[in-house]
Amino acid sequence: MSAHDESLGPEGYDVPAVEAWVKANIAELAPPFKWTRLEGGHSNLTYQIEDVNGQQAVIRRPPQGVLLPKAHDMSREWSLISALGSTGVPVPKAFGFCESPDVTGAWFYVMGLIDGHPLYNSEETEALVPEHARKDLAFSFIDTLAALHEVDPDEVGLGDLGKKENYVGRQLKTWYRSWTSSIEAAELDDPRAHELQRYFLENMPEQGPARVVHGDYGPHNCLFGPDHKVAAVVDWEISTLGDPLADLAYALNPWADPTDTEPVPPESATAAAGFPTRTELADRYALRTGRDLSQLDYYVGFNRWKTAAILHGVYARYVEGKKSSEDVDLPEMRERILRALTLAEQAVNRVGT
Repeated sequence: MSAHDESLGPEGYDVPAVEAWVKANIAELAPPFKWTRLEGGHSNLTYQIEDVNGQQAVIRRPPQGVLLPKAHDMSREWSLISALGSTGVPVPKAFGFCESPDVTGAWFYVMGLIDGHPLYNSEETEALVPEHARKDLAFSFIDTLAALHEVDPDEVGLGDLGKKENYVGRQLKTWYRSWTSSIEAAELDDPRAHELQRYFLENMPEQGPARVVHGDYGPHNCLFGPDHKVAAVVDWEISTLGDPLADLAYALNPWADPTDTEPVPPESATAAAGFPTRTELADRYALRTGRDLSQLDYYVGFNRWKTAAILHGVYARYVEGKKSSEDVDLPEMRERILRALTLAEQAVNRVGT
């Protein structure tokens, strides 16, 4: 919870102005509202609102303060949930989007409330998902991603969401730049980071038709309903167009497989007993989409390498003192960077075998 005193009213919202806007623009909701803070969602200011008739919804705006241009992109999230609402991809109902910062200092949108919960760790899985339901949950998780990757972005008005070609190439450029520029501050380099980057550039599979890639698809960004199936996918703010197999590999990474040399971390949401293997999930995706997964290990390796680069950048900021490292286990973080490179190397060694 932030330090904001909720007794002063919802953080970041001019309640009378927002409620007047909703009254004028969203016929389904009748203010005044009862406001309740919701946690999660990348520090966006997210509240559950309940109107005078008991109808519930969710309102989201970026955090207060200066933001990076693409961080907390409300319009991107809005365009995705409003476009995908007509497809087989479960998303919250899109009620309304306010593009005028005059109302409450930032763009915000209102979406339907979903009866569901994300899974962040193994404790939540054990508490919320009985073992007999875990296979169905995992299959629903992968079927939902398959459904997303079957959507033609041009047909639903998302053709301009991002550049369509060379998704992996662009990511390699971004994250390699991040790695090289963080070496000095992190006091950490590893020849494998450079060797792998060259390998990925030289062996890049041909990208098929661009699809919407969520970018952070995992059990933490799915709301699982009372039936333990995906009721909605949330947090679309880094979604773009690109190679669906890169999105798939990222989504598969947290799931265990008998071939693993390193077990899934025991605190992970997918570490609990009763889930299908990563191979079973990949096979199911292939069956649902008809996609050729013979190069999947290339994408698994790429995602592990990218994880190493992301962690390396964060680690550099801690070592440099740009972020407070209080309560952060820096030696463990360093190990995670090296472990991600090891896993990338292992995946690359499996390509074509």
